[in-house]
Amino acid sequence: MRWCVSIGAVLVAGAIAGGDVASVAAPNARLVQARDPTVDVELVLAVDVSYSMDMEELAIQREGYALALVSKEFLSALKTGPTGKIAITYFEWAASTDQKVIIPWRIIDGPESADAVAAEIMNTPIRRASRTSISGAIYFAMPLFENNAYAGLRRVIDISGDGPNNNGSPVTVARDEALAKGIVINGLPIMAKELSYSTMDIENLDWYYEDCVIGGPGSFVVAIKEREKFKEAIRTKLVMEVAGLQPQPRVIPVAGREPRVNCLVGEKIWQDRWGR
Repeated sequence: MRWCVSIGAVLVAGAIAGGDVASVAAPNARLVQARDPTVDVELVLAVDVSYSMDMEELAIQREGYALALVSKEFLSALKTGPTGKIAITYFEWAASTDQKVIIPWRIIDGPESADAVAAEIMNTPIRRASRTSISGAIYFAMPLFENNAYAGLRRVIDISGDGPNNNGSPVTVARDEALAKGIVINGLPIMAKELSYSTMDIENLDWYYEDCVIGGPGSFVVAIKEREKFKEAIRTKLVMEVAGLQPQPRVIPVAGREPRVNCLVGEKIWQDRWGR
């Protein structure tokens, strides 16, 4: 089941304290049963740095992830798992061949390790690059799970971006390959500015993420529609991912039907604009 979460619909601190969300079964639980879990979740943060993101958005995005990791809500969520720790890696992506690891795999098990990862994120220079390949980000993320030293109860790719796939393989092909490996994909569509033809924006990017990008047990989308909600959205999503939570019925289920948005819309816009 896939879900869409509006900002403000999930009050994270109350959710954890009051049981306002439901836990999600580990998608690769059978695999972990054969070996002791070393972390509660292996979490890949895949962050869009394409030119459609302006410098202010990139800076807020970076700060949002750093602040989320040291927030009291995140640290409280960390304690809810059986091991009390997660493995996390953070990379930035643009075109299908353009991905850069900013934070290699790190263990976060409390305030000190969270502070260290947050500082690494903030101390790395901001960059921008051309094209938008969500499929490239997924393909880059998948082997990161195979090549780390951790056994997580869950494996999650967390993708943020402000536009549809327009480069590389179709996003649905990459998504389905990841789901077949027991990986969950969650999304953070960024919709905090006016639509612009020059940056190849589309309407209903949240629908696109819901129907074409995310997948796996308990997968969800947190859409950012106001710039001032950016940091809150990132914190909400990370807390839910770390605690293994999913929204209750006040959100809208979107699985089991045809996509409301053409999953090749980004490729079509690029073709119409550039003829290739």
